[in-house]
Amino acid sequence: MSNRKPKLIIQLPFLIGLLCLGISARSQLNIYPPLSATKTGVINPYSPDPIFQYNWTEPKATDGLESFILQPIRWITSNRNSFNTVNFKKSNVILVNGEGYIRFDFGQTNAGWLEFDSPDLTGKIEMSISEYNQPPDYAPNYQPKTRSPKKYGNTYRLELNPELYEGVRFGWIHVKSFVGPWHITGLRLVCQTKPVNYNGSFSCSDTTLTKIWYTGAYTVKLNLLKDYLGAILMNRGDRFSWTGDAHPAQAASMVAFGNYDFIKKNIAYTSTQSNGIKSYALYWVLSLIDYYKYTGDKNTLANYLENACAKLDDAYKIYGTNPNLEFYGWDERLGAGFEHPNLPEPQNAYKMLSIRVWKEFAEVMKADGRMDLFKKYSDYTNEKLVVLKKNPLWYQEFGLHAGADAVTTRLLNRNEINAIYESSFTDKINRISYSPFNQYFVIQAFAVMKKYDDALSSIQDLWGGQIKYGGTTFFEDYRPSWNNAVGINGVVPSNQCGYTSLCHPWGAGVTKWLSEEVLGIKPTSPGFATFDILPHLGRTLTSVSGKTPTLRGDISASFDVSTGLCSISTPAGSVGRIGIPKVEKNIVSIKVNGNLVWNGTYHPVKGLTMP
Repeated sequence: MSNRKPKLIIQLPFLIGLLCLGISARSQLNIYPPLSATKTGVINPYSPDPIFQYNWTEPKATDGLESFILQPIRWITSNRNSFNTVNFKKSNVILVNGEGYIRFDFGQTNAGWLEFDSPDLTGKIEMSISEYNQPPDYAPNYQPKTRSPKKYGNTYRLELNPELYEGVRFGWIHVKSFVGPWHITGLRLVCQTKPVNYNGSFSCSDTTLTKIWYTGAYTVKLNLLKDYLGAILMNRGDRFSWTGDAHPAQAASMVAFGNYDFIKKNIAYTSTQSNGIKSYALYWVLSLIDYYKYTGDKNTLANYLENACAKLDDAYKIYGTNPNLEFYGWDERLGAGFEHPNLPEPQNAYKMLSIRVWKEFAEVMKADGRMDLFKKYSDYTNEKLVVLKKNPLWYQEFGLHAGADAVTTRLLNRNEINAIYESSFTDKINRISYSPFNQYFVIQAFAVMKKYDDALSSIQDLWGGQIKYGGTTFFEDYRPSWNNAVGINGVVPSNQCGYTSLCHPWGAGVTKWLSEEVLGIKPTSPGFATFDILPHLGRTLTSVSGKTPTLRGDISASFDVSTGLCSISTPAGSVGRIGIPKVEKNIVSIKVNGNLVWNGTYHPVKGLTMP
């Protein structure tokens, strides 16, 4: 497409709820300035973000964190006689008349800290926070989430770490001893946020998929810290971004926010880390490839060539030696985290991942004009593949994850793909990884296999299941069976993690997948110099629309197969390949801006060519 059409506008209904948002800081204790964003007035009912309707003017990677205030949307008490909440909604005042607790629900997981004011508190109190509906009861070696607050004048703050923020959906005030009546005033959750705008969008006829896209984006947004992309919102000691760990989160961040300067900064931050996890080194290279494909930033690519080549050469050196992988994911089939990661399944998966990354890096080198590196890594790829395929059943022992990594090399023939699909991808339980991080690569494999209905079904089961649980962010671990055992917002199993984070940005890769595979927008040459818009609606969707931000300008698309209406908006001078979804129907004619382009015969229209 060579001419820009009118910008696609998606109008969303207003959400009417009980959310109370205070933009001005209410206490001198706030460590970050209040929001500098402007309220647009448009609330997105599919996004859990309480400040979705706020936009910053040209936010940058160098911007510091800002703060805003949330009040709870609902509350319950252990003893009605102990807490008079009649005027709480109107005046933010509670009269305390006895022992017990009051639990506050802030509506979604937030990055913040809990505090309240009281001019006359007597007796002893404690405070708690949690991502689910009970105060966490962790093993002794983990930081408890219940503690006596620190007092600053008339303000009582729950401080659980030097950074203050935690993952907070629910908060408690426990009255442990009662001397006489006193008042809770000004209860609030002080939330931190990195200035960033939702420059991307996604909507489709299945509202759960729309919610999944925005929930993934919000999960990443909560973990955007001042200088780098954070890790686990619920503090467990590894809140920083490990090399390669951030791969799906960075991918989601680019399509949701277009914050390419920040992604560049995080790639730099993670480039020199060495955590000993072999697969993570290769995921870091995939992140560099993603960034280059989306931005065309040759200088950054050149700056990290030596770094990337060292990681790729190390993979070549240890390929086939059954190296100590340290970790491949939380799924028990991959060794249950750090407990036993050197099983045949992760070893096979690592081999396939190595081949995939050598191949994709070689393609990038060719596009960048580095034919020496193109040949080197193409030779790596071909050498290992030839040896592998000497055995016609080389894939026979592969499970879900090794099979996914094999398929995403895009080097398998149809018989090999079909065999792997039948072996591991048809059973609705087996094809769900216990790790949303690893499921990102499973749904990538579904796309390569052109099994979009299966992919969407698995997305509904894994990511949709987390939303059905009551999640407003995506988890570190998850199994759909949890929903039958723990109830809405109930206590989830700790698994091998020590305790399970319910806000894990590494599980947000589905957001990029929906933009690239269902909406169909993806670059075909660096920096979107050329691109595809090839939507895949499968048999269940009737419409999809959305926008992907690029450095050349936004690319928007909308397809409705029930009406036959489609619209495209691209940057002026851009060149794209557009596909019309047939969804098992016959297309009898195509018109562009009212002009007939095809009715069995191509009719020339300025700016368009037919393949």
